[in-house]
Amino acid sequence: MIQLRPATLQDLALLEYWDTQPHVIACDPDSDWNWKVELRRSPAWREQLIAELNTEPLGMIQIIDPSEEETKYWGQVEPNKRAIDIWIDDASNLNQGYGTIMMKLAIERCFADPKVTSILIDPLKSNTKAHRFYERLGFEFLEERQFEDSVCFVYELKRKSWLGRHYKGGSKRSF
Repeated sequence: MIQLRPATLQDLALLEYWDTQPHVIACDPDSDWNWKVELRRSPAWREQLIAELNTEPLGMIQIIDPSEEETKYWGQVEPNKRAIDIWIDDASNLNQGYGTIMMKLAIERCFADPKVTSILIDPLKSNTKAHRFYERLGFEFLEERQFEDSVCFVYELKRKSWLGRHYKGGSKRSF
Protein backbone atom coordinates (compact mmCIF):
# COMPACT_ATOMS: atom_id res chain seq x y z
CA MET A 1 0.00 0.00 0.00
CA ILE A 2 1.28 3.46 -0.91
CA GLN A 3 0.74 6.29 1.54
CA LEU A 4 1.82 9.92 1.64
CA ARG A 5 3.42 11.59 4.64
CA PRO A 6 4.97 15.02 5.13
CA ALA A 7 8.66 15.24 4.23
CA THR A 8 10.85 16.15 7.19
CA LEU A 9 14.46 17.08 7.83
CA GLN A 10 15.09 13.37 8.50
CA ASP A 11 14.51 12.86 4.75
CA LEU A 12 17.31 15.26 3.75
CA ALA A 13 19.96 12.66 2.83
CA LEU A 14 17.41 10.58 0.95
CA LEU A 15 16.11 13.54 -1.09
CA GLU A 16 19.62 14.75 -1.87
CA TYR A 17 20.51 11.23 -3.04
CA TRP A 18 17.38 10.99 -5.21
CA ASP A 19 18.36 14.30 -6.82
CA THR A 20 21.56 12.64 -8.12
CA GLN A 21 19.69 9.89 -9.97
CA PRO A 22 19.93 10.19 -13.77
CA HIS A 23 16.17 9.63 -14.32
CA VAL A 24 15.37 12.44 -11.84
CA ILE A 25 17.90 14.82 -13.41
CA ALA A 26 16.55 14.00 -16.88
CA CYS A 27 13.07 15.14 -15.82
CA ASP A 28 14.17 18.28 -13.97
CA PRO A 29 17.62 19.38 -15.13
CA ASP A 30 17.40 23.02 -14.00
CA SER A 31 16.20 22.79 -10.42
CA ASP A 32 18.12 22.96 -7.19
CA TRP A 33 15.53 22.04 -4.61
CA ASN A 34 17.69 23.38 -1.76
CA TRP A 35 16.34 20.69 0.55
CA LYS A 36 18.43 21.76 3.55
CA VAL A 37 16.52 25.06 3.64
CA GLU A 38 13.16 24.01 2.23
CA LEU A 39 12.58 21.08 4.59
CA ARG A 40 12.78 23.55 7.47
CA ARG A 41 10.01 25.71 5.98
CA SER A 42 6.28 25.06 5.87
CA PRO A 43 4.67 27.84 3.86
CA ALA A 44 0.88 27.67 3.67
CA TRP A 45 1.01 27.40 -0.14
CA ARG A 46 3.08 24.17 -0.27
CA GLU A 47 3.09 20.53 0.79
CA GLN A 48 6.16 18.32 0.37
CA LEU A 49 5.26 14.67 0.72
CA ILE A 50 7.16 11.41 0.77
CA ALA A 51 5.36 8.47 -0.82
CA GLU A 52 5.97 5.24 1.03
CA LEU A 53 5.34 1.70 -0.14
CA ASN A 54 4.79 -0.46 2.95
CA THR A 55 6.67 2.17 5.04
CA GLU A 56 9.65 2.28 2.63
CA PRO A 57 10.27 5.64 0.89
CA LEU A 58 9.37 5.40 -2.80
CA GLY A 59 9.19 8.95 -4.11
CA MET A 60 8.43 12.60 -3.57
CA ILE A 61 5.42 14.77 -4.35
CA GLN A 62 5.24 18.51 -4.04
CA ILE A 63 1.87 20.26 -4.21
CA ILE A 64 1.78 24.03 -4.44
CA ASP A 65 -0.72 26.81 -4.84
CA PRO A 66 0.84 28.50 -7.88
CA SER A 67 -1.00 31.79 -7.27
CA GLU A 68 0.58 32.05 -3.80
CA GLU A 69 4.01 30.46 -4.44
CA GLU A 70 6.63 33.11 -3.66
CA THR A 71 8.98 32.76 -6.64
CA LYS A 72 6.09 33.13 -9.12
CA TYR A 73 7.53 30.23 -11.14
CA TRP A 74 4.16 29.77 -12.86
CA GLY A 75 3.68 33.50 -13.46
CA GLN A 76 0.24 35.00 -12.89
CA VAL A 77 -2.15 32.16 -12.08
CA GLU A 78 -5.73 32.60 -10.98
CA PRO A 79 -6.56 31.44 -7.46
CA ASN A 80 -7.87 27.98 -6.59
CA LYS A 81 -5.46 25.96 -8.71
CA ARG A 82 -2.70 23.61 -7.62
CA ALA A 83 0.50 22.41 -9.29
CA ILE A 84 2.17 19.05 -8.69
CA ASP A 85 5.76 17.85 -9.01
CA ILE A 86 6.41 14.13 -8.66
CA TRP A 87 9.36 11.78 -8.90
CA ILE A 88 10.15 8.18 -8.12
CA ASP A 89 13.23 7.30 -6.09
CA ASP A 90 14.95 4.58 -8.08
CA ALA A 91 14.77 3.81 -11.80
CA SER A 92 13.89 0.19 -10.97
CA ASN A 93 10.60 1.47 -9.51
CA LEU A 94 9.59 3.16 -12.77
CA ASN A 95 6.84 1.55 -14.90
CA GLN A 96 5.53 -0.43 -11.93
CA GLY A 97 2.30 1.57 -11.48
CA TYR A 98 3.60 3.41 -8.42
CA GLY A 99 3.61 6.82 -10.15
CA THR A 100 -0.03 6.37 -11.14
CA ILE A 101 -1.05 5.60 -7.57
CA MET A 102 1.06 8.48 -6.24
CA MET A 103 -0.50 10.93 -8.70
CA LYS A 104 -4.02 9.73 -7.93
CA LEU A 105 -3.37 10.23 -4.21
CA ALA A 106 -1.99 13.73 -4.91
CA ILE A 107 -4.93 14.60 -7.17
CA GLU A 108 -7.44 13.43 -4.54
CA ARG A 109 -5.55 15.49 -1.96
CA CYS A 110 -5.80 18.59 -4.15
CA PHE A 111 -9.48 18.14 -4.96
CA ALA A 112 -10.34 17.40 -1.31
CA ASP A 113 -10.43 21.19 -1.05
CA PRO A 114 -13.75 22.06 -2.75
CA LYS A 115 -12.37 25.44 -3.87
CA VAL A 116 -9.64 23.86 -6.06
CA THR A 117 -10.78 24.02 -9.69
CA SER A 118 -7.80 22.46 -11.49
CA ILE A 119 -4.26 21.10 -11.27
CA LEU A 120 -1.28 22.11 -13.42
CA ILE A 121 1.83 20.13 -14.34
CA ASP A 122 4.82 21.00 -16.50
CA PRO A 123 6.75 18.01 -17.88
CA LEU A 124 9.63 18.70 -20.25
CA LYS A 125 8.59 18.95 -23.89
CA SER A 126 11.01 16.12 -24.67
CA ASN A 127 9.51 13.78 -22.04
CA THR A 128 6.91 12.07 -24.22
CA LYS A 129 6.45 9.22 -21.70
CA ALA A 130 5.36 11.79 -19.10
CA HIS A 131 2.96 13.37 -21.60
CA ARG A 132 1.24 10.01 -22.18
CA PHE A 133 1.22 9.31 -18.42
CA TYR A 134 -0.53 12.58 -17.59
CA GLU A 135 -2.94 12.29 -20.52
CA ARG A 136 -4.00 8.83 -19.27
CA LEU A 137 -4.86 10.49 -15.95
CA GLY A 138 -7.06 13.03 -17.73
CA PHE A 139 -4.72 16.02 -17.97
CA GLU A 140 -5.21 18.11 -21.10
CA PHE A 141 -2.46 19.93 -22.98
CA LEU A 142 -2.67 23.72 -22.58
CA GLU A 143 0.51 25.17 -24.04
CA GLU A 144 4.23 24.96 -24.60
CA ARG A 145 6.09 27.26 -22.22
CA GLN A 146 9.67 28.15 -21.28
CA PHE A 147 10.41 27.66 -17.55
CA GLU A 148 13.94 28.73 -16.61
CA ASP A 149 16.13 27.00 -19.23
CA SER A 150 13.63 24.24 -20.04
CA VAL A 151 10.89 24.03 -22.64
CA CYS A 152 7.89 22.36 -21.06
CA PHE A 153 4.38 21.33 -21.94
CA VAL A 154 1.78 22.67 -19.53
CA TYR A 155 -1.13 20.35 -18.81
CA GLU A 156 -4.25 20.92 -16.73
CA LEU A 157 -6.67 18.57 -15.01
CA LYS A 158 -10.02 20.17 -14.26
CA ARG A 159 -12.03 19.12 -11.23
CA LYS A 160 -15.11 18.30 -13.36
CA SER A 161 -13.07 16.05 -15.63
CA TRP A 162 -11.49 14.20 -12.70
CA LEU A 163 -14.76 13.73 -10.83
CA GLY A 164 -16.48 12.60 -14.00
CA ARG A 165 -13.84 9.92 -14.52
CA HIS A 166 -13.51 8.68 -10.93
CA TYR A 167 -16.90 9.01 -9.30
CA LYS A 168 -20.03 7.24 -10.39
CA GLY A 169 -23.32 7.55 -8.59
CA GLY A 170 -21.60 9.26 -5.66
CA SER A 171 -19.29 6.34 -4.88
CA LYS A 172 -15.55 6.55 -5.21
CA ARG A 173 -13.86 4.18 -7.62
CA SER A 174 -10.83 2.37 -6.26
CA PHE A 175 -7.37 3.03 -7.64
